[in-house]
Amino acid sequence: MPYLVKEEHRAPARLDALTPDPSLPRTCVIGAGSSGIAAAKALYEARIPFECYEQGPVVGGNWVYENPNGRSACYDSLEINTSCPRMAFSDFPMPADYPPYARHDQVAAYFTGYVEHFGFGHRLTFDTRVDAVERDGSRWRVTVTGPEGTRTETFDAVVVANGHHWDAHWPEPSYPGHFDGRQMHSHDYRHAEQLAGHDVVVVGAGNSAMDIAVAASRTARSATISQRRGQWVLRKFLLGRPSDQAALPGWMPWWVTRLRLAAGARLSGSTVALGLPRPAHAPGESHPVQSETIRGALRSGRLVPKPGIERFDGGRVVFVDGTSVPADLVVWATGYRVSFPFLAPELLSVRDNELPLFKRTVHPDLPGLFFVGLLQPVGAVMPLAEAQSVWIAELLSGAYALPGDAEVRRRTARDHARYEKRFYRSPRHTMEVDFDHFLWDLARERRAGARRAAAVRIGGPTGTRAVAP
Repeated sequence: MPYLVKEEHRAPARLDALTPDPSLPRTCVIGAGSSGIAAAKALYEARIPFECYEQGPVVGGNWVYENPNGRSACYDSLEINTSCPRMAFSDFPMPADYPPYARHDQVAAYFTGYVEHFGFGHRLTFDTRVDAVERDGSRWRVTVTGPEGTRTETFDAVVVANGHHWDAHWPEPSYPGHFDGRQMHSHDYRHAEQLAGHDVVVVGAGNSAMDIAVAASRTARSATISQRRGQWVLRKFLLGRPSDQAALPGWMPWWVTRLRLAAGARLSGSTVALGLPRPAHAPGESHPVQSETIRGALRSGRLVPKPGIERFDGGRVVFVDGTSVPADLVVWATGYRVSFPFLAPELLSVRDNELPLFKRTVHPDLPGLFFVGLLQPVGAVMPLAEAQSVWIAELLSGAYALPGDAEVRRRTARDHARYEKRFYRSPRHTMEVDFDHFLWDLARERRAGARRAAAVRIGGPTGTRAVAP
């Protein structure tokens, strides 16, 4: 379907197109989803020479319904779980006539408008897959395949923005018994017609599981949601307003955010009385789950709650409490693996989605390799990806200097341990950050790094680490 750019987001052709400065590090950006376009825009405005490769024919990544790049998990009823003002880039607000929580097509149009407005679309290369990223001394050798074949280029830095909601995670090991029906991952769910006429069991407790289970309750022959662990399900609206509008200063301690989430959970109402498992953790100790419709589906009786699966029995699914339901379609809404198919395992391997990074951006052991959007915030990714991208541009242009190696590793380990304590242990929480605190903390680090860079320029201490030549 077309993604029309709203008139207020259109801009005349830029006659002052920014010319790249060849003295700055040549950079490769992988992906043109929401994080990739944030990185491309920051590099473009800093006049850093770059190439941005996108496997599909359009920008927007995961928010493009039926994206030809094959990576999008977007379904027809998808809408954002963060209100528009909290999701938008800092210098490009979403249109005023968007609803509080925009639909996927509106979000995709917004990203298209972002690229057009800032005039860097000509710097994006579409229908091009990144096959390999390899070290070449202090530089990076990148092999891509596009319409004109396969080629290899050399870069000083690489920005990885390939997303982390495309490599489907299936239960391991698989459940015992034999299932006669069909199984699919939520990544392949597109519309409720896929569920019509089936006895559906949706497995999972996240946002996608809630949406698909509600869709099944409306169109399937029977609908069941199976959850091993309970979650606090927040409403998107509280007291008539989007529930995330009460932003907190980033310097506030985490327990204040936890109290806000606990208050939201109480006001939203418990789902335990409706049959979902009682959460074993306090509000704020897991990634927030939001749904305006799950309670109605459970109350109606059209959606049946069940605990975790024990085994399959032909045309039935048996649960750990001994009950069973007929089923011919199981939808696994069991999350995603963090993976980088273009990076060799001996260069970078990720186990259980765990990849500690300095401020979720800089790899401590691979100078010149950066990650944008590889985080799971209590809030939206986009403003954080924007801040990461501007930071990378400052580093590459020399306006920012990193701390020394030992300090980078110490603070990376400290931040990682801090977040491990805040959220219960699971692959879902290895990248979790607090939206407001992350922005505040990164802004503080950028100021400190600017002072370090200035000291180096005037002949001061030189203990900082170079990330790219």
